[in-house]
Amino acid sequence: MVDLSAETAELWASLGKPTPGRGRVVQLVGARRGVGTSTVARELALTAARRPGASVWLVDLDVLASPQYAALQADPERYGVLGPPSAATPDGSMFLTVQPPVAGTDGRVMADANFVVAHQVGDARWWVTRFLRDQMHGGQGVHILPRHDYWDGLRKHADLIIVDCPSIDRSQAALTVAPSMDQTVLVVAADDPDVRGPAVLRDSLSAAGADVAGIFFNRATVETPDFLKALLP
Repeated sequence: MVDLSAETAELWASLGKPTPGRGRVVQLVGARRGVGTSTVARELALTAARRPGASVWLVDLDVLASPQYAALQADPERYGVLGPPSAATPDGSMFLTVQPPVAGTDGRVMADANFVVAHQVGDARWWVTRFLRDQMHGGQGVHILPRHDYWDGLRKHADLIIVDCPSIDRSQAALTVAPSMDQTVLVVAADDPDVRGPAVLRDSLSAAGADVAGIFFNRATVETPDFLKALLP
């Protein structure tokens, strides 16, 4: 287990005060896999959720694997026991779509919002999303949407929404949702000599409409646990 409490507390402070009455959406993404973006996102959520009265959502855009749910479930001593699944949308909107639509045995097409659930983490007011991959039919694919409605709806119900994006070498999700984010933080391994990758990613995000708030240099060398390796493509 990697403890980044001190570092994520500094990151939380550096993001500045949110607008009163409006939740803030912060995206974290790395230029390549293995830099620990998911660990930083999860620890930032834990840090924020410990603030008195804070309401936090951790939205996992690595939907087919849902590694955040798996990591939290595997360490209840640190994070708390996950609660039962509940709706992950306040108004029926969703940040993804499953295509092509397929009717079930009852003749109805499953709504996109029903493919994603949220679990409360311990006793704190924070939730993590999980994609219901087992509800997909053969030939269906999942696509992240460039829409604002889901994020706008969630802002009314949470103080902080942390969006954990797959690295840009795996997915374009970070660029797709960039215009809907309030701030974007790039995660870079502190011992990574490659400065070109993060610089290219920063420029690509800015061009896509992101407000790049800064870079988080992850001091920990993150090794993906075996149980997560089995989930990741």
